[in-house]
Order: sequence, then structure tokens, then C-alpha cells
Amino acid sequence: MVPAAPGIALAFDDVGKTFPDGTEALRGVSLSVADGEFVTVVGPSGSGKSTLLRIASGLTKPSSGTVRAGSDASGYVFQDPTLLPWRTVEANVGLFAQLDRVPKKRRRELVAAAISRTGLEGFERHRPAALSGGMRMRVSLARALTVAPSLFLFDEPFGALDEITRQRLGEQVQHLHGRERFAGLFVTHSVVEAVWLGTRVVVLSARPGRVVAQVDVPFSYPRPADLRFDAAFGDLARTVSAALAESFT
Repeated sequence: MVPAAPGIALAFDDVGKTFPDGTEALRGVSLSVADGEFVTVVGPSGSGKSTLLRIASGLTKPSSGTVRAGSDASGYVFQDPTLLPWRTVEANVGLFAQLDRVPKKRRRELVAAAISRTGLEGFERHRPAALSGGMRMRVSLARALTVAPSLFLFDEPFGALDEITRQRLGEQVQHLHGRERFAGLFVTHSVVEAVWLGTRVVVLSARPGRVVAQVDVPFSYPRPADLRFDAAFGDLARTVSAALAESFT
């Protein structure tokens, strides 16, 4: 991965990915995320959305094209919270800092701050089995915050949650984004969630995934839940939905 231009947190330049079995997941993807921008991505199942994030994180190498990053500091929130069941909330949140060999005193400070920012106070000694799905996802968010990421990658983190919990966590992500000013790339299957969270929505085609539309979202943060019932919001959601429907053709 090579350095990005000033003001750019992440950039894909004509990126493609073909797996060893011959499956072409992505083709010719060009996309950039500016510092402080929160870009959401929608597309049909199998369109390469998760592959795009794995390439952004360095977990997977592209088959073609170039990926540029503004910083090495990135946080990744997976579809599953991926918590260690034998560790407490506090220990799970501190895992990345521990692996990075951050001194204990500084690690305690980072963990305490991340727990406070995600509303986990009072749950420090709980283990994952005692937490709800939403709380476990908060632990995952808190863990990623300890690395002070300039870029946050979200791979459908709320997909398995009920609607109310999903909405509350979306509000929390907005609050964190407003406070931390990280750049975000957020994959979701929900058009409404994409429009509500994103400053820009990117639509991928069916496999192999290509960028077929980009829709700017003008609403300022923080966004109230009832924005979803606003006529202008509905118009944007319909625009994204229409682009998504065309992406199957």
C-alpha cells in the first residue's frame, strides 16, 4: 500500500480482485475517501463489498490496481464482534493495545477512554456471554478506538441486530465520528442505513463489483432518527435504491 495524497484517507485506483478459484470479486474499482468523510457502500450480495474492506485493511492484496492510504492507523469492525469469550470487556477492549506492546499505564488510559466513549462503564468485568449483541458490538468499537484510527472500516457491523439496537448503534457511530473525525468506509445491505449514516453513498454492481453510482448526502451530523421520515431523505433513498436495482442488470 502506497501513501495517499494529502487530505485523502483512502483511495482505490482501478482495483480488481480475482481469487485463486477464478472468482472475480472486483473489477476496475476507483474510489476515494477524504479525511473526515464517512462513505457508505451498498451492493448486491456477492458484489465484493467485504473484499473491498479487506483490501483496504491490507488483509487481502488486490490482483490489479493500486490502493493508497493516508495513514497506517486503521480500525476494523467486523460483522461479528470477534471477542475472546474468556476475556472481560476491559481485557477485550485492551487487546489491540496489548498486542502493540503499549505500556500498561498507557493501555489502561486508552481502555478507560474507549469504554467511556462507547457507554460501557459498569460492564468492565463482564464477559461476552453476559452481554447483548449490541453491547458486544460496542466492545468491538471500543477495541478499535484504542488504536486511535484515522480510518475506520465497518463490515456490516449491525446486520445481525434488531432495528432499535441497530439505530442506537448508528447514532453512537455518528457521535464518535463527530468527536474523533476519523474517515469511515461502512458496508451495509440497508439503503436506509447507508443514507442515514453516510456523507456519500457508493453503489456497487453485481459481481464483479464495479462502482455504478455515487450519491452525496447533504444532511449535517448529528442526524436525528426521524430524519428517515423526511421527504428529502426519502428522495435520496429512492435514488440509491434505483441505482442498486440497475446494478443487477
